[in-house]
Amino acid sequence: MIKSLLKIGALLVACILIYNFFFGTNEEKETSRKIFGEMKDVVVSVGSLIRTEKDKFDAGKYDGALDKLGGAYRAVRGRAEHLDAGILKRLDELEQRKAQLDKELDTIEATEKQLNTPPPATPVNPKKTLKKDPKQEQTTAAKTADQQRRKEQLLRELEKLTTDTEKLLQDASQ
Repeated sequence: MIKSLLKIGALLVACILIYNFFFGTNEEKETSRKIFGEMKDVVVSVGSLIRTEKDKFDAGKYDGALDKLGGAYRAVRGRAEHLDAGILKRLDELEQRKAQLDKELDTIEATEKQLNTPPPATPVNPKKTLKKDPKQEQTTAAKTADQQRRKEQLLRELEKLTTDTEKLLQDASQ
């Protein structure tokens, strides 16, 4: 219900802006132009942010963090004879969570490659123009949005794992 109200409200605001842009007074037209310009800046900024995050992801931003955690776990295990059983149990749990995140990262990267691979070429009839399939575009957009959501979830889990690892290292050093 709230979702529907938000959609209706956004549509109403858009209609008012468009109406003012074409049929409003000079002041209303100027306000509409200013708002459209600001919206363009926001869209460009969000696009830039997404491209930057994608580049970081492709460069292995998350791989490096997971590798550092693995090194910390090996260091704690190396001094395992001085630790109690509770810390070793927590270390095992953290290593399992890290392994799960590694698997998730691998599946995200595989899906990312699949999404970025162009579809197989089809013979083109010069008399006909190729039309984009709206269902295909919707499916691709949904998969891309799902990928972004999975990346954000992975980042949150990685941050939580890092925090838990820091707590374990503090407990182990005491």
